[in-house]
Amino acid sequence: MEMWKETPGLLGEIPEVTIPGVTPEIPQLTYYPAQNKISDAAIVIFPGGGYGGRATEAEGTKYAKFLSGHGYECFVCEYRVYPHLFPIPLLDARRAVRYVRYHAEEYGINKDKIIVVGSSAGGSLVSLLATCKEKFEFEGVDEIDNESPFPNGQILCYPVVTLENDEITHEGSKRCLLGYDQFYKAKALSPENNVTADTAKAFIWHTAQDGTVNVINSYIYADALRKKNVPVEMHIFPYGGHGIALAEWEPYIQIWTEYLLAWLKLEF
Repeated sequence: MEMWKETPGLLGEIPEVTIPGVTPEIPQLTYYPAQNKISDAAIVIFPGGGYGGRATEAEGTKYAKFLSGHGYECFVCEYRVYPHLFPIPLLDARRAVRYVRYHAEEYGINKDKIIVVGSSAGGSLVSLLATCKEKFEFEGVDEIDNESPFPNGQILCYPVVTLENDEITHEGSKRCLLGYDQFYKAKALSPENNVTADTAKAFIWHTAQDGTVNVINSYIYADALRKKNVPVEMHIFPYGGHGIALAEWEPYIQIWTEYLLAWLKLEF
C-alpha cells in the first residue's frame, strides 16, 4: 500500500503535488496480519540502513513475520532515505503511524496502542517520532493527517539516537539525515534533549561490542527517559556486533525477542 499516492477508497485522495521530496520514490507500508491474534495493539516497523538505504528484509520483513506470528498486527514502512533529507523520513514515519490509526477499526486495532520499532538508523527515526513535536509543511493534507503521529510505545534495537554528540553519534546517519546544511539543527532535534513526561514508554537493546553504533546512544536515551519518569526497559549484551536483527544464529542474544514479547504482554 502506498501512503501518499492517490488511491481512492484505501488511502484517501492525496494529490501527488502534495508529496514532499526530490525523487519520484513513494514510501510504502506493507501489512502483515496477526496469526492467532492476542492483542489489539499494532506494531509499525522502520528498518535501519543509515538513512542511505533500508535493511528491509532483516530489520523489517523478518521482524514483522516474527511479531505477527506471535499475534500482533504489523506494518513495515519503507520510508524515503538520502537524497531525501530531514524532515522527509520523519514525515513518512508520521504518515505511517497516522495511517494505521486512521484505519484502526478496519484492522481491529486500539488507537492508543500503536508501537513503533526501529533498528540502527530506524531507531533514530523511532526516537524522533517519539520526541519531535515540530510541525512541518505537507502535513495536514487530509483526514488521515488529523490523527496523532506520536506512538504509545517505542522499541529501539541498537539505535542511533544522539545527533548532537559528535563523539557518540553515527556520523553517516547524521549526514544522510541532515545533510551538512542542516547540521545546525542537530542539538535542537537530538531526541535525548526532547523527552517529556508524555514520551512513549520504551524497550531498548544493544550490544556493548557494537563497533558501528556506540552503545552509549542507548544509555543516553534511557537516561533521558528515566529523568522524565518514562518507563524504560533496557538490555545490554556484552558481546555481538551491529545489525544482527533477530540474531537467529546467536541464542545468547536472540533471547532479546523473548524479553520483548514479555514486555509487550505486560505493557500492551
